Amino acid sequence: MGRAVGVLVDAYGTGNYLPAAFHRLGIGVVHVQSSPEPISRMQPWDRSRYLDGLVYRPDGSTERALKELGPRFVLPGQEPGVRLADRLSEALGVRTNGTQFSEARRNKFKMIDAVAAAGLRTAAQLLTDDAEKAVAWAEDNGHWPCVAKPLSSASTDGVFICRDADALRAAFPSILGSTTVFNGTNTQVLVQSFLEGTEYIVDTVSVDGHAYVCGVWQYEKRLLRNGKPIYNRDLLVSPTDPAAAALIDYTRAMLDALRIHNGPAHTELIITQDGPALVEVGARVNGHLHPAFHDACIGTNSADLTALAYIRPEQFLAEYGDRVYRRRQPAVVYNAPTVRAGEVVAVNEALVEEIRSRPSVVDLTLKRRPGDLMVPTHDLLTSPLRVFLTAPDQSTVDDDYRFIESVRESVYEVRPVGSRVACGVA
Repeated sequence: MGRAVGVLVDAYGTGNYLPAAFHRLGIGVVHVQSSPEPISRMQPWDRSRYLDGLVYRPDGSTERALKELGPRFVLPGQEPGVRLADRLSEALGVRTNGTQFSEARRNKFKMIDAVAAAGLRTAAQLLTDDAEKAVAWAEDNGHWPCVAKPLSSASTDGVFICRDADALRAAFPSILGSTTVFNGTNTQVLVQSFLEGTEYIVDTVSVDGHAYVCGVWQYEKRLLRNGKPIYNRDLLVSPTDPAAAALIDYTRAMLDALRIHNGPAHTELIITQDGPALVEVGARVNGHLHPAFHDACIGTNSADLTALAYIRPEQFLAEYGDRVYRRRQPAVVYNAPTVRAGEVVAVNEALVEEIRSRPSVVDLTLKRRPGDLMVPTHDLLTSPLRVFLTAPDQSTVDDDYRFIESVRESVYEVRPVGSRVACGVA
């Protein structure tokens, strides 16, 4: 191909920001899709940004084709590509997290086991396909409320907070009768003790185990009447906040326990009364990554940092290794919920422009378009609107958030379909 190349595996969603970051460093990219069919519930990878696109074949032909290209790196663009990127990077002899802990980086039961084995605080857990076994476990150990969720998914997909036996029993058919956001089949349910406390994100990018912390965010969530938690706002935390220091220390130890020594990671934790505990970690970029937004509020972004880590690792270590971001100004990511159900007929473009013109609004993502089906928000994927807000003063951000929250249901014109009943947001 006549130029240095790298490989991204399953660069869905915010993985779409990675090709441009590598291009800025003079590197072309090839995409490898891990499954024969693309994952339909995630934003597709943009073919125009790649030199070529391959569908992985387990007969060794993909490895042979990539070896001929001589790639500088192989890394996952999003969660479903983690295992394959580990395998390919190890096989091709490029910078890698290796395959020894690949399963623990995707399988949430094995993830928690590995982290607990390293002496870090975690939830208690059970993996089963038997609802009565789960009920007995919760009752025998006093684990009410508890959390029931798929073994390998994301975006609060299929997550239920169960406060009694009936709620836990009801969660099982909902989870086992569905597929994950990655098109996987749910054959077991992960049941965990409920971690009481405030939830946070810690985003990192690493080279050889030297992690740069590129953001700590506090999750603000709402609980639906059906027991499902949904995201509302992600709030940028100052790294000097005492909570941030404890979260960062825990995250560094957890990354080492799971051998996430290279590349990006997106970690979700809860600060309990006893200290931080892991919810889960993904060895990939954050789902709310927005380079221009992050550049404004923290001075850099994990897409550019990831490219630097793989292409100029010495420079990364000199400038970022083992360091922590600086909060330049307040910032919020707002995932607007809806209680409406039906077909989207139109978008209120005048209102969209009014939102975009607010002083703290960096960008607005419309997740629905005319003809799409709108359903009441029950997880992150069914939030129809995401807004990125940052400004030098907190009051401007707060004022703009309150305005958007007050008009969010007017962004889309929705025509009811059939006799759907909307289950509202608490």
